[in-house]
Amino acid sequence: MGVGMKIGVDLLWVRQGICGGTESVIRNLLDGLSRYDTKNEYILFAARDNADSFLKYGEQENISIFRCPVDSANRAGRILWENLCLDRAARGKVDVMFIPVYSMPLTFGSRIPYVSVIHDLQALHYPQYFSLVRRLFLKYEWRHTCRAAARIVTISDYCREDLIAHYPYARDKVETIYNPVISEESRLDASYVSKYGVDPGEYFYCVSSMLPHKNLETLLKAAAAWEKDVKLVLSGVGGNVAEVKECMEKYGIEDKVVLTGFVSNEERDCLYENCRLFLFPSVFEGFGMPPIEALRKGKNVVMTDKACLKEVTEGKAVYVEDPYDAGEWVRKIEYAQKRDVQPVKFENYNLENVTKQYVRLFESMGALAGEKGECL
Repeated sequence: MGVGMKIGVDLLWVRQGICGGTESVIRNLLDGLSRYDTKNEYILFAARDNADSFLKYGEQENISIFRCPVDSANRAGRILWENLCLDRAARGKVDVMFIPVYSMPLTFGSRIPYVSVIHDLQALHYPQYFSLVRRLFLKYEWRHTCRAAARIVTISDYCREDLIAHYPYARDKVETIYNPVISEESRLDASYVSKYGVDPGEYFYCVSSMLPHKNLETLLKAAAAWEKDVKLVLSGVGGNVAEVKECMEKYGIEDKVVLTGFVSNEERDCLYENCRLFLFPSVFEGFGMPPIEALRKGKNVVMTDKACLKEVTEGKAVYVEDPYDAGEWVRKIEYAQKRDVQPVKFENYNLENVTKQYVRLFESMGALAGEKGECL
């Protein structure tokens, strides 16, 4: 391995199976760094309760794991330790620190340049979905990150422009790097979907958490009006499952909706591959991987065109103009079932391409680190 930089990666925030798409993104990127960057070294700053889930990366020549004395499940304790201790733990070990989420720690005059990712500013657009404490915390973190980070990555051009509109002083620090999206064959027989009480090609599929901005109630209302023999299979964790079940009862569709809860990537891919349509009713995303994954598999997708969604799907889906109009959903679903579609490659989200963009960004921080002197 050639002489390169030492790059720290903050993984303290990862709560296995709970962080959803953000966790998938960082694990995909770690796969890319282990495969496509043989020059630089990476130190993964992991928590006591999630470090074992990253052990496969520690087997790579250029990746090591630093176990921090804190648990990711203890959110208050983790945030406190991250702010008071992470930078000190990194000093002398890394040339650049990568924070894959918005929570850049306090640095107390540190000379380490930080690269941070801001995935969206949802709390500014939908404050009603967040507690006052959570809103204040997020606003503080975004403001702190925009001022203190050496570079900021946003995961779509929509998110970049949104960030600059709210924090114009960060304009020269921000660049867009799309999320890496890995698509694989499930290797499961089509008949596997029968475990969910559906047949191949006879159900609509949705991957979504149970959060308000995901707009699941409108989709459930539409389910009451579409073909009675076609079920909706819904995979996802997080949010209020009880409210979703109440909506199912409200619209009398308990027998038309299957809630799978958490599914493995292989199970999810099998459900993608054998669905009739993929439906994505969300009204706000910083990126939105599920419709991209479905389109890559050659599935027709019906979704909203809000926020970044039309941008990241490159106009390849069928878009609902009024996301809260169940009647329009039914009409667009009927149209999509008659529409020819081919798999979409989405080269912008290719793992190697995205990895190389991050590596170039990290390496560009080398000069900045040199200007500030050695990490002390």
